[in-house]
Amino acid sequence: MIPAAFEYLAPTSVEEALAALAEHGDEAKIIAGGQSLLPVLRMRLNAPEWVIDLGRIESLRGVRDGGDHLVIGAMTTHHDVGNDPLVHEHALVVSKAITHLADAQVRHRGTFGGALSHADPAGDLGAPALALDATFVVQGPGGTRQVPATDFFVDLFETAISEDEILVEVHVPKHTGWGASYEKFVRISHQWSIVAAAATVRTEGGTIAEARIGLTNMGSTPLRARAVEEALVGRPVTEEAVAEASAMATEGTSPPSDLNGDADYRRHLAQVLTRRAVLAAAG
Repeated sequence: MIPAAFEYLAPTSVEEALAALAEHGDEAKIIAGGQSLLPVLRMRLNAPEWVIDLGRIESLRGVRDGGDHLVIGAMTTHHDVGNDPLVHEHALVVSKAITHLADAQVRHRGTFGGALSHADPAGDLGAPALALDATFVVQGPGGTRQVPATDFFVDLFETAISEDEILVEVHVPKHTGWGASYEKFVRISHQWSIVAAAATVRTEGGTIAEARIGLTNMGSTPLRARAVEEALVGRPVTEEAVAEASAMATEGTSPPSDLNGDADYRRHLAQVLTRRAVLAAAG
């Protein structure tokens, strides 16, 4: 299907993009890599009069060291984030998740910030961002503000970004030396997650010292499996101990029921995938 006609703007700075957004208001839509928005436009589920393309704003691209955290520009492609040596060293679970994200074509076009702003609970980046306690930097007419991951994902396809704001970068705390794994269950390759578990683990002498776990598609937003995290601390890295803790993965979840599986099926998957992810992350 062909999208409805729209006017196109390609600003070269965040300030110019914000001015265009303020001028056109509800009639405008921001486009980053377009991998989420373009299908919506083609199906005419949304028909904005103006599309504001962030692709020419170079300041929104790249990964850099921010001291105790990494700074990832919102317009950095999935491919560039997943292959960046800083991300691999300090936020390995993000690299692991990106290897499961769609296919190579999407990873070369889609953007880190665009996918997170889309806030699809079946998307592969929300759970790792939540597990790592990422902070989202958004910019609006009044300047910039920082939103912790726990407050960023509000509901299905809804974030804390206001209508007059743009996500400019994501700060990811360093988890240097932590093992990581992203376990994703799908029916066919490159599909959205039916359920997935992101785990990053720090071990000391065969014992789990710390663990961070995020769940994909177990509610209307990405979720943190805090009960499992707490239960894992001090436990040996054994199948039995990890399985016992992973049984708590469904606490506080509200998985959907659809053609890919009902809620009980997803609860079972969450426990299994959490166990696998933790064991793999712990080596």
